[in-house]
Amino acid sequence: MSQTIVSQLDTEANAYLRERLPQQRIVEIPFGPEGLAQIPADASTLIVRPINVRGVELKEAPAGWPWSLQWVQLASSGIDFYPHWLFDVEQVASAKGANANHVAEFALAAIFSAAKQLPDIWVKNDDWHFTYLQPVKGATLGILGLGSIGQSLAHKALALGMRVIALGRPGHAIAEIPGIEAARDIHHLFAEADHLVVVAPLTADTRHLLDRDVLGSAKPGLHLINLARGGLLDQNALLEALDNGSIGRATLDVTEPEPLPNDHPLYLHPRVRISPHTSALSTDGKRKFVDDFVANFQRFQAQAQLENLVDIGRGY
Repeated sequence: MSQTIVSQLDTEANAYLRERLPQQRIVEIPFGPEGLAQIPADASTLIVRPINVRGVELKEAPAGWPWSLQWVQLASSGIDFYPHWLFDVEQVASAKGANANHVAEFALAAIFSAAKQLPDIWVKNDDWHFTYLQPVKGATLGILGLGSIGQSLAHKALALGMRVIALGRPGHAIAEIPGIEAARDIHHLFAEADHLVVVAPLTADTRHLLDRDVLGSAKPGLHLINLARGGLLDQNALLEALDNGSIGRATLDVTEPEPLPNDHPLYLHPRVRISPHTSALSTDGKRKFVDDFVANFQRFQAQAQLENLVDIGRGY
């Protein structure tokens, strides 16, 4: 039986979605809050991109929400960029895992960039100087958050000969993952790591989790890599830690807000590297997302439980 799927994906992704689900009616709506008012009343499924981004805060649902929607598919793994009313449907699924490999590779690129002083080491003239570079093999990688991204990163790091120590959410048995050490607590994690990658969800309990106290327990010179959400990190505390030497370098793919205002001191700090929330983007990412959605849509049609259902109370 044909169903109506409403999508905020771009034209290329929607074309692939139609190719994968030729029997279904795919209705494209614009990205952003204005597109939500164009959802047909008979739609069963909505694919929605983040709403509350770049200063937008859509507090009220469109008139008639949620119509006939039975399932909302988020185009991101986190749920914090969506208003609470969006979850007033029978099922909401995230894109958890779709970009795990991409983000893990980005983390490794940041680690190699710091250890090998790239691109600073490239020369442009005959003024050459020897530079002693840090090894990656044997270095300690700390991972905060051991979901799909953290696990993908851990396996890659172990293959490179890194020591991996991690801290997951309460009750997550990381000791069962071969080769990964379990940190006693967040202070132990920061004290042990040479590079520390943050891939934990942002919830009410984790906002500003990385505060002055936590950053102060860091192994001197720690390379902090935040690929999760800017709200996990107290940015003023980070600037203090950079200046006092607790943190040697910060690689930030996320900030709060996004983007930071032009005069923000993080832009100007010599040991901070900022990318525009792009670690999850990849040339094959659209197809991977659509493939995962199609697999879930088949479960939906079979009235089976969907993968990656979110728990609004838990926050992910």
